[in-house]
Amino acid sequence: MIWAIALPAMVTNVATALIGIGDMWIVGRLGDAPTQGAVDIGARLFAVLFTVMNFLKTGTTGLVAQEGTRSGREAQAAVLLRGLLVGLAIAAILLLAKPLLLPFLLDALGAEDEVRAAAVVYADIRYWSAPAVMANFAAIGFLVGQRRMKTVLVLEVAYNLLNVGLGLWLTLGLDWGIAGIGWSSFIAEYAKLVAVAALLLGGASGATILKRAREGGIARLSELRPFLSVNRDLFLRTVVLMIALAGLTRLSAERGAVVLAANGIIYQLFVFTALLLDGFENAAQVLNGERAGASDRAGFSAYVRAIMLRGMAAAALVAIAFAILADPILASFAATPAVREAAQALGVWLIVIPFAGVAGFVLDGVFVGASWTRALLMTMVGAFAIYALCLWLSWPLGSHGLWLSFTAFLVARAALQIAFMPRLLSRI
Repeated sequence: MIWAIALPAMVTNVATALIGIGDMWIVGRLGDAPTQGAVDIGARLFAVLFTVMNFLKTGTTGLVAQEGTRSGREAQAAVLLRGLLVGLAIAAILLLAKPLLLPFLLDALGAEDEVRAAAVVYADIRYWSAPAVMANFAAIGFLVGQRRMKTVLVLEVAYNLLNVGLGLWLTLGLDWGIAGIGWSSFIAEYAKLVAVAALLLGGASGATILKRAREGGIARLSELRPFLSVNRDLFLRTVVLMIALAGLTRLSAERGAVVLAANGIIYQLFVFTALLLDGFENAAQVLNGERAGASDRAGFSAYVRAIMLRGMAAAALVAIAFAILADPILASFAATPAVREAAQALGVWLIVIPFAGVAGFVLDGVFVGASWTRALLMTMVGAFAIYALCLWLSWPLGSHGLWLSFTAFLVARAALQIAFMPRLLSRI
């Protein structure tokens, strides 16, 4: 049961990670450190701008899973429609705020001179994919909540293959440079939306969704309030996480283009690791969400233990792989010898981070599945305070200090989640 959800999710998430990794590799072929740094800046910018809205996916998944054991398919369709409504409203706000928000985010990430000029080209194109990104978040969350993981796998792998293929063709084949990376992401996101819409509106699921839409009431505040409450906490929690990640970029940028590019490669491989292990978070969202909806405390606790054990085993395999292959992997991404040396000096953190992060990833899924979103927010804020203190204390250690602080952040987050668990379990 756990692997039936976790394995497709892991493959899906790895395919998603290939976007950032593929972009860094493609731009590395251009042999220019500022351009590679600009891609990292752009990736972090959209991590702040779009991934902060990932609550639409996670919140929808948890609520759909709960409704599956509580009320049935029409209630699940209502959750999807609310997610689409909220997502498109957010996209409209983002587009209206673009003239102010985009320069602000570039300033916040420390983009300057050549790096900033290249980052603006990339970001100005990709920004317009916001409506498709938000709608896709809600739709994919709905499919995951219904355990339709194989369908999600096919969609995400096709999307990422299209994105990487277009990136290679536009950037290297047509010599569009960094603009090719922006256009590949834009085109692939809207192609994914068309495919998801065709899938959802076809067959029995489409009839249920259209029936619930015709009944109306989706936009009533009384109907939206539970959805908004859960997603408000998830949004704020993700904002805190994105500030923590943006801090890595800002502090890297202050040390120059080579350090920025090297830390950007380590960051993309961390994202790869996190998305791989997040397969267990997806399993926890669905399985613990179903047990919470059924008020089954014993089953809920059993799934927490079982998913955690499997997550730890997977983290060990990832760490072993990086222990063997880190140097050649990092060398393949580097745009210059200086970037390669700087990245390889940080390779040890690729071994440490899987163990530091896996418990928090799994417990994120547990908390989301049970809609313990307020506690999730509080634990994230507490961990961030520890992270900020560690950054201040470890500044003299350079990039090693940055990754040491981030590792402490991951460990503190899991420790606080574990501390909250006994009281939260008593509610089920």
